Amino acid sequence: MEPLADTPWDVTIAGTGLAQSLLALALSRSGKKVLHVDQNSYYGGSEAAFSLQEAQEWASKVNEEPEHFPFEDARVYLPEGAPQLPTRSYTVTLSPHLIYSRSQLLPTLVASRVYRQLEFQAVGSWWIHKPQPGSVGDDGTSSSPVLYRVPSSREDVFADDIISVKSKRTLMRFLRHISKPQQNDDSEPEEENLAIPLSEYLTSKFQVPAELHNPLLSLSLSQASPEQTSAGYSVPRIKRHLASIGVFGPGFGSLLAKWGGGSELSQVGCRALAVGGGVYMLNAGVNSITRLDKSEDGGNERVQLHLSNDETIKTEFVVGSNWDLPGQEYPACDKVARSITVVSSSLESLFPVTAEGGPIPAGAVVVFPGSTLGQPNDMPPVYLLVHSSETGECPPGQSVIYGSVSASGAQGQSLIENSVHRLLQLDADPNVKVLWSLRYTQLGLSSSGVAPSKLEPTSSNILCFPPPSLDLAFDDAMIDQVRDAWQLIVGDEAHKHEFMSFEDREGANDED
Repeated sequence: MEPLADTPWDVTIAGTGLAQSLLALALSRSGKKVLHVDQNSYYGGSEAAFSLQEAQEWASKVNEEPEHFPFEDARVYLPEGAPQLPTRSYTVTLSPHLIYSRSQLLPTLVASRVYRQLEFQAVGSWWIHKPQPGSVGDDGTSSSPVLYRVPSSREDVFADDIISVKSKRTLMRFLRHISKPQQNDDSEPEEENLAIPLSEYLTSKFQVPAELHNPLLSLSLSQASPEQTSAGYSVPRIKRHLASIGVFGPGFGSLLAKWGGGSELSQVGCRALAVGGGVYMLNAGVNSITRLDKSEDGGNERVQLHLSNDETIKTEFVVGSNWDLPGQEYPACDKVARSITVVSSSLESLFPVTAEGGPIPAGAVVVFPGSTLGQPNDMPPVYLLVHSSETGECPPGQSVIYGSVSASGAQGQSLIENSVHRLLQLDADPNVKVLWSLRYTQLGLSSSGVAPSKLEPTSSNILCFPPPSLDLAFDDAMIDQVRDAWQLIVGDEAHKHEFMSFEDREGANDED
């Protein structure tokens, strides 16, 4: 292979996170000379997946070199008396996000012909932790907790034997309203005040009873407190949830990528570029960026990169994140507490088939409103994304729980730990235990009430992706950001090619 320093690179991509890997996929048929480097010894960036031993090594590195990661305060927790686990039998992911059936990501993967390398599984039920009147709970209040399966479709509403007939009527009014197709005529659209909290909107406009506010809010995946979640934010997301159900099969509307979540998507993009002639180097981050005069390089505006493996290269474009490109000003970020917990039960009751003819789900969502954890009403909810062993992330008879709450530090981890404990108390197996847990804080951009961040070039040829979204579902804004980068790099050729739309490579079907 020609030495790196002697190659006039068109593009250097720094980092193998999901945005960079999707850009690698987009450039895989462009004919550009692309060098893809990563300061880490693994693929995936903030979407990486690890064995348990690798997760321990990652946590140590995060704490030793915090400037290189959108994470902090990472540590592995081993309960006293927990058995030694076979580390290679597990694959835990930093990005267990849901992918809605209506997401822009899925048609992009189909059009780019890489979908055959991925396996998706259904996320079935949404569960919410709620009081049950008539008994005394642990905190002394006159209630004990139960898990209530949130109706996620009209069929679910009619089949629900807990909601009263009157409440069903008001709920159906709301569902019909948000499911109306957009008007294409010249009639004036109905004006609504969507700046108010969702609970106020549901009460004032549809008379939906308060007991249904948290279940509806959970369908929006809002990580803010009910008082801070506007109808303008949550209504379109509830509509997305409902519109996604049944697209790929009965009874479910969202998916997860088997074997490692976002890491699988990243590796598919990286493989596509490698097949297209791109060059990959791990353990080779960008240490410095120096602009070159046009006269030094035949009139083309280029930059010189010094890599951490002591190689120096010249490239026309360099693309990465704030944590992969030196000299970039770190943006203001939100923080969420996150955890990954392996437990000794399959938690089978969380994965019922949700419709006749539907698949057995491999994922479920369990929501703990702050008020059910003994917290004030202005506290955010805790979300637990539960994966069964069918995801390939743990052995049979166990499951992996991904916790998230928009309260960082010790307070956030305490809320997640409390939620996991309460969930396990409700399991049929009285001896269920936590076997292993990774706890950390993630930095990024909250989606609550904030417009998606666009790609803002640092200069004409230094492109920096915004911090990762902290959303629990895949953020379609990433597709737009990758398209922006692709158009800037391809330039005038962009109008000749459809973004991420490729023909099958010769022999591709045989390989698959």
